[in-house]
Amino acid sequence: MATELYHDTYRVASARLRGYDYGQNGAYFVTICTQHRTRFFGDIVVPDYDWDQAYLSPTPVAALVSAAWQQIPQRFPFVLLDAFILMPDHLHGLLLFDKPTEPAPALHYENRFTPQRENLSAVLRGFKAGTAAQARRASLPLAWQPRYHDRVVRSPEELDKIRHYILTNPTRWQHEQSGEEDLFR
Repeated sequence: MATELYHDTYRVASARLRGYDYGQNGAYFVTICTQHRTRFFGDIVVPDYDWDQAYLSPTPVAALVSAAWQQIPQRFPFVLLDAFILMPDHLHGLLLFDKPTEPAPALHYENRFTPQRENLSAVLRGFKAGTAAQARRASLPLAWQPRYHDRVVRSPEELDKIRHYILTNPTRWQHEQSGEEDLFR
């Protein structure tokens, strides 16, 4: 990813899929990290040194974040939840957008700046802001990184591979910490 100068300051170029409407129906794989990768959500427990049985031992803020994730469809009815995992310093989730298809009204002009209320960014912004506010009210520590990582899922095979990656994430914790693991290896 290239960096560009803007007002004599470096900025990171967008990682979003160019020309893609992130409000349209589809599957989105998202990763949200805590600020400075702080382990707010607990520790990975490995019973009898068997990494196939590894799981997260959650903190109270982890329970709050998990519950908030489950409530996303109440705020955004077009979102269906799929695979989800909470790790010590990040989460992975699959969000499926399923909006009713309606014929779009004819426009006499191109509106390039549409309201940002029914797209991936709005969903994740609401989730992050809501969980941070709930944690603050409960006096629980939580801070998110300003951005998030996303991938538009492009095929049923990729969807299955991502589901498997998400659900088995705790078993790879040790390898991910050393940079040995990658989703598309």
